[in-house]
Amino acid sequence: MNRQQMLASLMAQANDHGTDLVTLRAIVEEASELGADRVLDRLGLDDDGAQSDLDELRELLGAWRTAKASAWKAAVEWMVRGVMALLLIGIAVRLGVPGMLR
Repeated sequence: MNRQQMLASLMAQANDHGTDLVTLRAIVEEASELGADRVLDRLGLDDDGAQSDLDELRELLGAWRTAKASAWKAAVEWMVRGVMALLLIGIAVRLGVPGMLR
């Protein structure tokens, strides 16, 4: 019996005999599992290789975050180096180093 048939059976039982807590919980559980199965099917994650696909995506996302952090760090380092170089050039000009080199 598949989940849709189980849910239909539980709904019929609840309709015929009234509902008790156990039946209501079973209906909610079956409806939740049926909904989760539909979502996974629509996302294309209902096959046996879905777990490995998700693992690969997580790995790829982790690598992307690491690369992005490294790129920001490198950009900041280059900006600091540029500012320091400009500061040194400014100090050299202020001290008259170009005149001493002539």
